[in-house]
Amino acid sequence: MSLAPLPDGSDGGIYRGRFAPSPTGPLHFGSLVTAVGSYLDARANAGEWLLRIEDVDQPRTLPGAADAILRTLEAFGFEWNGQVLFQSRRLDQYHAALNRLQFSGEVYPCTCSRREIAMRLPSPSVDGGLVYPGICRAGLATGRAARAWRMRVPDEVIAVADRVQGTVQQNLERAVGDFVLMRADGQFAYQLAVVVDDAAQGINAIVRGADLLDSTPRQVWLLQRLGLPTPAYAHLPVVNNATGEKLSKQTRAAAVPPSGGSALLSAAAHFLGHPVPSEMVGAPVPEFWDWAIANWSIERVPPLRGAFPGRR
Repeated sequence: MSLAPLPDGSDGGIYRGRFAPSPTGPLHFGSLVTAVGSYLDARANAGEWLLRIEDVDQPRTLPGAADAILRTLEAFGFEWNGQVLFQSRRLDQYHAALNRLQFSGEVYPCTCSRREIAMRLPSPSVDGGLVYPGICRAGLATGRAARAWRMRVPDEVIAVADRVQGTVQQNLERAVGDFVLMRADGQFAYQLAVVVDDAAQGINAIVRGADLLDSTPRQVWLLQRLGLPTPAYAHLPVVNNATGEKLSKQTRAAAVPPSGGSALLSAAAHFLGHPVPSEMVGAPVPEFWDWAIANWSIERVPPLRGAFPGRR
């Protein structure tokens, strides 16, 4: 088992991974798959596994969801290193990062609403939004107040070497345009919060769902502009429902029962290309983890964006 590449390209440091669920609902099977994959990759590489609650988007945060997620993870035998980090307690750090970018001229204020952008250039971005055409790059229109702050992006390709998906290339200007770091409602965007937190926690190996693959070039560009190290990436296939939609609160994904034990953990491992022997499916949870850590290989994870459980 080789150590995941560290940001400087060497294998000499300690692996630091993380799991970062958003408390918009209970832990469902798709989230469990991501937790299992990130946990096994960290432990199989003798690394640390940190836990972060990504509750920066307060309007979408469900009261009690964070505590329920933590209890469920504990019931499945996950053991994390250090204290749980909550994004809602780190707003000053995000503001400081935005100030740095404002001072260096990397960001600019924007007055545009989604409707105005759609009327100017109704082409979808790689993640289903709108490609921002740079309307406010040259300055705000007279009499208009800023609604948001946007990150300037180049007309060049950003390449990301992904340990599961292979090399991913994206021209930021053409794929998404200048993207938002602070929204019109005053909330910090995920893109800013995640790079600030990964750097602060010393994360050098990110294992997460492929639904975030298209946002990775934006995060790499933002890391570069902030002078922060770039971690190694591995994007796992996400779990879809029978109609091909990603499991989520919006698609009414059911919560995983905390009593699911090694049976559900085995199902998650199987989804990630690691069939589990029958004797492990019903084994005590600590025995399952011992087997799974010893047998984990990121090379066996299928390079799919998404799949239905049991179907390839």
